[in-house]
Amino acid sequence: MASGGKDSDRTLGYMTRKDTEVKLPRPTRVKNKTPAPVQITAEQILREARERQEAEIRPPKQKITDSTELSDYRLRRRKEFEDQIRRARWNIQVWVKYAQWEESQKDYARARSVWERAIEGDYRNHTLWLKYAEFEMKNKFVNSARNVWDRAVTLLPRIDQLWYKYIHMEEILGNIAGARQIFERWMDWSPDQQGWLSFIKFELRYNEIERARTIYERFVLCHPRVSAYIRYAKFEMKGGEVARCRSVYERATEKLADDEEAEQLFVAFAEFEERCKEVERARFIYKFALDHIPKGRAEDLYRKFVAFEKQYGDKEGIEDAIVGKRRFQYEEEVRKNPLNYDSWFDYVRLEESVGNKDRIREIYERAIANVPPAEEKRYWQRYIYLWINYALYEEIETEDVERTRDVYRECLKLIPHSKFSFAKIWLLAAQFEIRQLNLTGARQILGNAIGKAPKDKIFKKYIEIELQLGNIDRCRKLYERYLEWSPENCYAWSKYAELERSLAETERARAIFELAISQPALDMPELLWKAYIDFEISEGELEMTRALYERLLDRTKHYKVWVSFAKFEASAAELKEDENEDEDQEEGVLEHKKECIRRARAIFDRANTYYKDSAPELKEERATLLEDWLNTETSFGNLGDVSIVRSKLPKKLKKRKQITREDGSTEYEEYIDYMYPEESQTTNLKILEAAYKWKKQKVAASEED
Repeated sequence: MASGGKDSDRTLGYMTRKDTEVKLPRPTRVKNKTPAPVQITAEQILREARERQEAEIRPPKQKITDSTELSDYRLRRRKEFEDQIRRARWNIQVWVKYAQWEESQKDYARARSVWERAIEGDYRNHTLWLKYAEFEMKNKFVNSARNVWDRAVTLLPRIDQLWYKYIHMEEILGNIAGARQIFERWMDWSPDQQGWLSFIKFELRYNEIERARTIYERFVLCHPRVSAYIRYAKFEMKGGEVARCRSVYERATEKLADDEEAEQLFVAFAEFEERCKEVERARFIYKFALDHIPKGRAEDLYRKFVAFEKQYGDKEGIEDAIVGKRRFQYEEEVRKNPLNYDSWFDYVRLEESVGNKDRIREIYERAIANVPPAEEKRYWQRYIYLWINYALYEEIETEDVERTRDVYRECLKLIPHSKFSFAKIWLLAAQFEIRQLNLTGARQILGNAIGKAPKDKIFKKYIEIELQLGNIDRCRKLYERYLEWSPENCYAWSKYAELERSLAETERARAIFELAISQPALDMPELLWKAYIDFEISEGELEMTRALYERLLDRTKHYKVWVSFAKFEASAAELKEDENEDEDQEEGVLEHKKECIRRARAIFDRANTYYKDSAPELKEERATLLEDWLNTETSFGNLGDVSIVRSKLPKKLKKRKQITREDGSTEYEEYIDYMYPEESQTTNLKILEAAYKWKKQKVAASEED
């Protein structure tokens, strides 16, 4: 051991480190990487591996030659099974294999003992009972099998398979009475429908009709469902018992009319009556069902009813069936979204085409019960027409005055007038009262409307009604209320003044106009001023009209005001000419006409001077003004002087300006510019000044050289 050398290590068994190194083969380098001429597939490799696989080594078969070896073999196998049971007593497969091995050894007592031990450990496992009973039946131990089945169904009465197997064994053995007795024991536990149906089929196999009928009676009492009654009725119908079958269906409809599956019951009942040629009975059943079953579950029922009416009904019946189908569709739509008012409108229109007043009212009431959830006008705009249609239906179709009044009253109560209102409802309610000759009621409604939710439409309609009745004082009061509520409303001021003028109250009308134009804010002041000026012109007050124009020009210098003022002065000559038609005064009229033209020309000239001096940036408005002036001078004929205007007209120039877009790119846009005569002179002066400066610089440069 010592001869190992000093490099040896005791921990390595006195071997050197070099001796312990594992020498791996040197990796071969692939020199030729080109593909081989014959390629080997994966399938070929697997096939070769399978062909070269060695045969499986199996233990030799043991042959038992005498009883001693057999006893030893049995003892050894039993010991193995017992050991397995001790290790895994809960494993059912071990018990089953143990019992089946004892059975294969023809030792039935030991096998039975194993089964009993297994059941004692887990009697709730119905698989053990099944295999135990099969063992007894297979080996023809009938009484033992009966004993096993009896114990099984006593301990596990809710396992249907145990009952089925037990009954099947007795039926195979021909013990019909015993099988029936087992069924009776099973029925005491009220099994599911399949158990009852199996009992019925059992009795029918032996032609026991009365017994089967009795079982059906017990069946529908135990399971009062639509499917149970339908099976019972079909059983009676198959036996030709029409009266009994009808009785079953009638009992079912009395008990299950509100059941979730009632639709199937009514369809089956109607089809039964249809097969019996009782068409009227079938029709009545369909209609009864459609009235009682919720629309959401009656789809198949409607389809069957329509098909039935197409086959047996007349034109009216078919139409009713189609209406019923459409009614079902609308019911489904309004059930899914009760706030879809268009569906309610379609539904009401359908019912109105049928003409059943009670049903129409019911639909209207259901529709208006779906109040919009938010108090915003946009959500109510469609909904409010349901009330309108309801009121019009009650008034026009049913001619029920009180009911119509109630509809309008409830609608007006429902609307939140503090947030928004509907003038249409107020006006319709008032017009309804007027049609009923109830003027006091109409005034009360419109007065409430003005108090709760004043609107332009309500004021206009109320004033119109009172004006038609000739109540001028009421109209004046209403106009005053109107203007208190909306002092900026130029329409109201104009109409109020127009009313006074129609009553020849000129001073009142003028005072109203004066009050109107003194308001700090107006929605359309141009219309109000025009109405005031037209009023003064119609009254022939030329000086007052001029003063009005001057006052208007103090407020605004819009070119339309200048043009209107000038045209008024030009038309004053025609007004004077209409007043004085005598030939003796023609010279005076001509002079007056010239004076009017001078006035008009002076106004145009004032306007042009204003735009030139005070607003030079308004080039386009000035150009429009000059064009109107030119047209006016042309309209004067011989008295006009077009040359005055033409010397002031601008030149139109097309120019381009640079525009920068959002993305930073630039482009050029053409526009029309105007150059006036004074601008061109200024431009020429600027050119001469620049030329003089350039000349002066050039002379100075030459002197320096």
